[in-house]
Amino acid sequence: MRRLEYKWLVGTTFVLALVMQILDMTILNVALATLGERFGVDAGTLQWVLTAYMISLAVFIPSSGWISDRFGSKRTFQFAVIVFTAASVICGAAPGIKTLIAARFLQGVGGGMLVPVGQAMLFRAFPAEERAKASAILAIPITAAPALGPLLGGTLIEVASWRWIFFINVPVGALALWCSILFLVEERGQRPGRFDLPGFLLAGSGLAVLLFGLDRAAQDGWTEPAVWACLLLAVVLICGLVWRELRAAEPMLDLRLLGNRIFGAGNVLLLCQTGAMFGVLFLIPLYLQNLRGASALQAGAILMPQALSMLLVTQVISRIYGRVGPRRLVAGGFATLLVSTATLQFLSLSVSLWAVVGSLLLLGASMGLLMTPLQTAAFAQVTSAAMGQATSLFNVSRQVATALATAVVASALVMFTEAASSGLNSPDPGELARAQLSGFHGAFLVPVVFGVLGLLLTSLVRDSDAVATLDQRGKAQRASSAVN
Repeated sequence: MRRLEYKWLVGTTFVLALVMQILDMTILNVALATLGERFGVDAGTLQWVLTAYMISLAVFIPSSGWISDRFGSKRTFQFAVIVFTAASVICGAAPGIKTLIAARFLQGVGGGMLVPVGQAMLFRAFPAEERAKASAILAIPITAAPALGPLLGGTLIEVASWRWIFFINVPVGALALWCSILFLVEERGQRPGRFDLPGFLLAGSGLAVLLFGLDRAAQDGWTEPAVWACLLLAVVLICGLVWRELRAAEPMLDLRLLGNRIFGAGNVLLLCQTGAMFGVLFLIPLYLQNLRGASALQAGAILMPQALSMLLVTQVISRIYGRVGPRRLVAGGFATLLVSTATLQFLSLSVSLWAVVGSLLLLGASMGLLMTPLQTAAFAQVTSAAMGQATSLFNVSRQVATALATAVVASALVMFTEAASSGLNSPDPGELARAQLSGFHGAFLVPVVFGVLGLLLTSLVRDSDAVATLDQRGKAQRASSAVN
């Protein structure tokens, strides 16, 4: 393994850690009902197992760039892996729900630093013209782990114990830590600056309150006063963050990076892509289990082809990106996304599940078309010194998009279902099922809106802005086009 180039060693180490983090999130979703039974708690208390982790991520993702610049990316990455793995042990050994919630918050401390710091190391290790390959590496855990998580989680719960959904992180975390010790080279920012305490507090609290408010909107609906109180407070805190960071000489979160056209466009388009994908992936399991009677394991099996399709297309796109450029690939990705989400309007109570698989295969292909061009082009003009700050911002966008999509589609599902069933007096099960199906059709329009917005905003992407990431043939084609 030592004979491999350094960039591949970084990729291997990061993939191991990322698999651990993503598997943990997807496995836990399957185990929530079991945890509720074991600890004897209601859904509101159980939700804090997810919310505590989400809030912790919100606090530590924005500060991860400064921490790695100050203390070194290798040391920060190792700390994140150790914290996440140790917290997993505490989760698995938790005697009660309070201990589990506290340990989940601790997991978020590690997870909040692990992903942006690892991504920064990966993009620094690969030259700009090879970053499409780096994005292809990231696609492996991002696609494989969510596909395997539900199946693995269901199996562990059935044949072992719920505690193993956390203990399984230990060997993976130990291997990632071992690889980081052997292979990673320490990198520090030349001038990390002082710790920006106001920026840290405003970024952490603003993002945490925003994500919490969106989470409550998904759970309780948008009419609750507490939801709007959280969202308004989040707006105030985030406005304060923008005011502070744009005036600070050494900001915790360098928002000026968003002024770069290709990086700013990449963040906006990432929000559209992530919102569409997570909107569909939130709704499909509910449709399969609530209306089609599928088990959690069956729903996971039906979702797996989508992940495999995304992984396959991503590997192909990483090889042609350097010649084609990002603009056409992003436009093709959002066009394919629109077609795939439009087909979900044809779902019925009796449609073949193979038709569902077909729609998901198309969705996976669209995500594969989008993932590599967006990530590669967005960082085309980001310097190595600013990479830590840039990956922090990029992952903040991803977290906001995920929470926003979940909140909006959940609310749309409730709203359209209530509208369809409002005129029913003592409905029979068939009528109620048709009303629920109507609700799903309405909610599936939300990913379509994300897709339309993304397609319209593709005009912000210019191949000339990403020329550093193209191969020699692609650069020659861009130069020829510029001359003509």
